[in-house]
Amino acid sequence: MRRQHIRVATYNVHKCRGLDRRTRTERIAAVIRELNCDVVALQEVLAVEHGNPQYDQVRRLADRLPEYRSCFGENRRLLGAGDGNLTLSRLPVIDCINYDITWGNRERRGCLRTDVQLFGEIILHVFNVHLGTGFIERPHQVQRLLSDSVPNQAKFARPRIIAGDFNEWTRGLATSLMGREFLAAEPRAFMRYNRTYPGVLPFLHLDHFYFDHSLTLTGLRLHRSRKALVASDHLPLEAEFEIKG
Repeated sequence: MRRQHIRVATYNVHKCRGLDRRTRTERIAAVIRELNCDVVALQEVLAVEHGNPQYDQVRRLADRLPEYRSCFGENRRLLGAGDGNLTLSRLPVIDCINYDITWGNRERRGCLRTDVQLFGEIILHVFNVHLGTGFIERPHQVQRLLSDSVPNQAKFARPRIIAGDFNEWTRGLATSLMGREFLAAEPRAFMRYNRTYPGVLPFLHLDHFYFDHSLTLTGLRLHRSRKALVASDHLPLEAEFEIKG
């Protein structure tokens, strides 16, 4: 049986605004280069289709990271720009689609699916998620996420990885619902602490990986470089998986 390892990171870049209150896309790109991952799921990225290109973070990241293919999913409009999730992949991208998982009248939220070509005919489905901040809305968003219309469609054969900022720092209902369908990457199995946010002095666990049984988690770490500590209020969380084919 052939085996392949893949490294995936999730990173809320906070619209590329660092702790020094400066917005620097090139600094986020430098952190992504440090990660050296195959797939990177970014949250809170701005896209400006018509306007000053210096404010188009999607385009600027693509220019600075030519080795990556980009998939962007807009969730809402913010000051004339699209605000959403961006997935970068060094592997061939077969397809990408954004799902609306908004609940009620709360802020729009989305799940970006990116299909990545692995060895042979195996396709890895990566779901880039950013859930809401409201305690009541997150379980509804997870139910939508786990419905037959998103990752549980029959055509999405394994393997599947769901990564992102879940905005849940306790084992609440959203975490319990995800745990019924997927395996969870538990930081304490690989790291001294299970806290990932904020970057300088983490005391909350907001960033998560979930995956199905066709994958084996072989590593998990928080990237704490000098650049990463300043570039955003989150630190990148990276995971390594073994895929059996």
